[in-house]
Amino acid sequence: MNATHALLYKYAIPFTEAITVKGHRQLQREGIIVALKTAGEEHTAYGEIAPLPGLHQESLESAEAQLVEVLSKHEIIDHRILHDGLCPSVRTGLEMVMINLDAAISRKAPVFSETVVPPSQHVPVNALLFGDIKQVIERAENYFNSGYRTFKLKISAENSESAIRSIEALHNIFGSTIELRLDANQSFSLDEALDLAGEIPKGIVAYIEEPLTNAEHIGEFHAKTAIRSALDETLWQKPELLDRIPAKALSALILKPNRLGGISVTLGLARWAKKHNLLTVFSSAFESGISLSFYCWIAASTSSEPAACGLDTYRYLKDDLLETHFRTESGVLDAYKLYREGFRVKKRDLRLTSVWTL
Repeated sequence: MNATHALLYKYAIPFTEAITVKGHRQLQREGIIVALKTAGEEHTAYGEIAPLPGLHQESLESAEAQLVEVLSKHEIIDHRILHDGLCPSVRTGLEMVMINLDAAISRKAPVFSETVVPPSQHVPVNALLFGDIKQVIERAENYFNSGYRTFKLKISAENSESAIRSIEALHNIFGSTIELRLDANQSFSLDEALDLAGEIPKGIVAYIEEPLTNAEHIGEFHAKTAIRSALDETLWQKPELLDRIPAKALSALILKPNRLGGISVTLGLARWAKKHNLLTVFSSAFESGISLSFYCWIAASTSSEPAACGLDTYRYLKDDLLETHFRTESGVLDAYKLYREGFRVKKRDLRLTSVWTL
């Protein structure tokens, strides 16, 4: 990496509707963009640092302070030697910008897997469904008509009866033409989850993402229901459980790089998933197209047949930071095209906060 300057920007993008994460109600998405430039500004690359209130332990202010500390010590040299003490969002953004700069200089897209040649051209996306039954069905029909074939329905212990009716309605309307995933966000006790499973027609749910408040019981839940789970929050809350939960009880790992602790950590989990024949579902935390385009390329380059990923969150942002907005086409993402477009940032929508000589 031959960067001579680093520039820090801030952004704020309104949500299309208020977003609540773990009790934190938010009207806009805020973050930091770090740009690295080579001599004469021949090459420029971008990375995004965007902790989400309710999801991350670090605040935007603490992330910025740590980033400034790294820059002041001239520690941006190589993404392979970044120290482990960095906040997850900070490490993710720094690794992203360094990898992107290497790609810009070499004029070659980054390689994340030695076994996937060539990368997949397209990455499917799962459509997020929530709300009452009427809203769920309306959204599902609109998504289906737009080309989506994988849906993720948000459920909770508080709305289990409504969730069951929505599941049944989706099955009656779409049958086996869709893949249905559930996301419980760790809201069910084991007994509550068993009751829910008893009401779901067998074989129509691909998996339940984080079904239990105590993930240690996922093996027992699978043994009693044959329904597989996916891990998301558990991967950073209790990573030691990954080797204690039976792999046969799992179907997928949900990988949010900016919460897991960086790109290298995420790739390690993707390799673990592949070794255990699990899906890797790359997901975002309402980040801009800078991050989404990067995650899309990781998904395309680590699997010849990528699982439907959770990269449809751009729909909840009123704008994007890219000249050409990140988007799906008929429910799929054109991976290489989007990765290249991820370099074309609308700097007019950014507020420059500092410039650093490296």
